Amino acid sequence: MLQGPLPIPPPSIFEYDVLNNMLTREISPDLFCNMSSLYYLDLSNNNLGGIIPPCLGNSSSSLITLSLRNNSLRGIIPEMCNNNGSNLKMIDVSHNRLQEELPQLLSNYLMLEAIVVSDNQLHDSFPSWLGSLPFFKVLMLRNNGFYGVIGVPKKDLDFSNLLVLDLSSNSFTGELPSQYIFNWNTMKSIKPNGLRYMSATWSITFLNYYYYRNDLSYRITMMYKGVPTYYNAIQDVFSFIDLSDNRFEGEISGLFGSLKALYPLNFSNNMLTGCIPSSLGYLTKLESLDLSRNNLSCHIPQQLKQLGFHSSFNVSYNNLTGPIPQENQFNVFDISSFDGNPELCSDPLPKKCGNLQSSPSPFEEDHKHSNSILKKDRISILAGYISGLVVGVVLADIAMKRTPEWLVEMLSKKEKGKEGTKNLSSSTKLYMFMLCHDLVF
Repeated sequence: MLQGPLPIPPPSIFEYDVLNNMLTREISPDLFCNMSSLYYLDLSNNNLGGIIPPCLGNSSSSLITLSLRNNSLRGIIPEMCNNNGSNLKMIDVSHNRLQEELPQLLSNYLMLEAIVVSDNQLHDSFPSWLGSLPFFKVLMLRNNGFYGVIGVPKKDLDFSNLLVLDLSSNSFTGELPSQYIFNWNTMKSIKPNGLRYMSATWSITFLNYYYYRNDLSYRITMMYKGVPTYYNAIQDVFSFIDLSDNRFEGEISGLFGSLKALYPLNFSNNMLTGCIPSSLGYLTKLESLDLSRNNLSCHIPQQLKQLGFHSSFNVSYNNLTGPIPQENQFNVFDISSFDGNPELCSDPLPKKCGNLQSSPSPFEEDHKHSNSILKKDRISILAGYISGLVVGVVLADIAMKRTPEWLVEMLSKKEKGKEGTKNLSSSTKLYMFMLCHDLVF
């Protein structure tokens, strides 16, 4: 319940933590710029105003964690970088009033693992230049003014250790960053971690024999199942992607099905089209899937029934069709998960799917189709035969009435009695009929 200005620490302090108080006023440059041994600085959850002192990053070559979240700080994020600034691992300046761009000199902090700038007023393009950092795990840009197309990675190993990506509530456009999936190797493996957490560890020895060590877990707030959730610690196998509330378009790549370490996946409130990839059924750790408020079509893939740990599912307000899967977790999802899809049917919706259960199999359909074609062929053959026979009879009759004299004379010689052409025998007439019939066919 501390109030008033920040307490003045001694210059040789290692940790300065005033989290969750009611401290006010500005951060005095004179207060922190002369610290020579500061490892951990946490001023979060107070009412501090003013700007971030530009000298803060230069105050100590040992600074590992900087947390200024949830205050009323304004202005820009200072570059905070010098030749000795490579120890910094985590920066959290979220929930303030900071503006302009992310300083690109942050890429000089080669040990940097996490940048959290959510809920500010930053205006910048996607910071692809952070991809070269070898240990980078957490990028949270939620609820700012980031814009433009994310594009493709510049190098094969960009963001290869990324675990948490939150780009929600910005103005990103173009297609989803599917090309980066080839680089997100850490999100693809499911490994037991023995309850290890993302943290910044530091230790010191002083007075020659006193040893001190501290593991400072990363504390962040994420939108989980539609609710802002505060995490005091994050397991280092926890993978999280939230690209909601942007202007992404195009289809959802089936490559997302290879990110098997994902727990939540949120693409809601974009302009995505096409079908839901059946490969998402391979995400066996997935607990929350939100694809609502897009323009998705086709059926809900039956493969999603494999998601046994699924506790939150939302595909509302799309153009999905057909039956809803009826097994495993799909039996407990609320009707609101499927609202706004007029062509969806079966439980939990009141609209039923008719006789889909008794519909013929593909084999039966092919068999019926073949029989239908064969039946039509038989009818065609029979009709052709009858029509040919009729034509043959008519032509034969005409031929007999207009028989050439040479043919009549030749046939008449074979007749005993040599009667006239008008009195040809029945056998001769039959022979001539057969001859004309064969010519017709």
